[in-house]
Amino acid sequence: MFVFYDLYTCPAVIDYLNPFHAYDEGNLSWLAAAEAEAATMSMVRRAIPDASSLDEANQIVRGNWLNAIEQHHQQFSGNAMIENILDIGCSVGVSSRYLANKFPSAKVTGLDLSPYFLAVAQFKEKKSTPRKNSISWVHANGEDTGLPAQSFDIVSIAYVLHECPARAILNLVKEAFRLLRPGGTFAVTDNSPKSKILQELSPVLFTLMKSTEPFLDEYYLTDLEGKMREAGFVNIRTILTDPRHRTASTIVVAKRNGAVILSPSRRKPTEMPWVLELTGGSRHIGKKLDGDKFVVATSFEC
Repeated sequence: MFVFYDLYTCPAVIDYLNPFHAYDEGNLSWLAAAEAEAATMSMVRRAIPDASSLDEANQIVRGNWLNAIEQHHQQFSGNAMIENILDIGCSVGVSSRYLANKFPSAKVTGLDLSPYFLAVAQFKEKKSTPRKNSISWVHANGEDTGLPAQSFDIVSIAYVLHECPARAILNLVKEAFRLLRPGGTFAVTDNSPKSKILQELSPVLFTLMKSTEPFLDEYYLTDLEGKMREAGFVNIRTILTDPRHRTASTIVVAKRNGAVILSPSRRKPTEMPWVLELTGGSRHIGKKLDGDKFVVATSFEC
């Protein structure tokens, strides 16, 4: 399924028409769509430079991200089933396909504001091995999707927010909250402001990176966890899933008659540190710092 609407009725179109990644037309071009997957693979390779192959780097970067989502959902969702997943800012569908492979019983929807990206995503999905539940593609603004409220169990935004102004980041978080069912999980993976590698980039490289990312400063100055709290999310956990990227996961609390419903088997973070096993034997250990913020001890420098 491919749902399309008139791009120029979208209130975010002015931001979206900014040049990105050295493309004058930003993401609204066939060239950007044709090169998007190669650019994603380049990002993965830079994140894990010591990997023996691109496949290994992908397994680490994508595997750690997916495991973070799965383990957070298992711990905090109250055993909510994963039936519907939304991938906001899906680009050419790389993250959507990974989500569909990780959760094969779920119906995955990829949503993006670029019809060019979505056309490539749909083409690649048709050329791939058939799956039990085919991925649906929706052309819409992630800040105001028009999709029914409380219709998803997981909403994921992967490598998108660093391309958004602060206003859009807040709107995306609010829209994710509206779309999630009680017990649903919201996960954001993107550049980590605490990444030692990114912090130690040379002035020349950092200036070059900023020249193709018009909203990078706004992204780094945004308190993502604070925006999640402001929208109503709880049980917020942020971990470094590779040396460059963080994954922030949180849920919509299920309530009955005003009382929070908790799974009997669920433990509070203060009772047991949360451990995420990583490819190659590395691991992250999340420990309670204050409120629902976490400090992360990891084999990666963060």
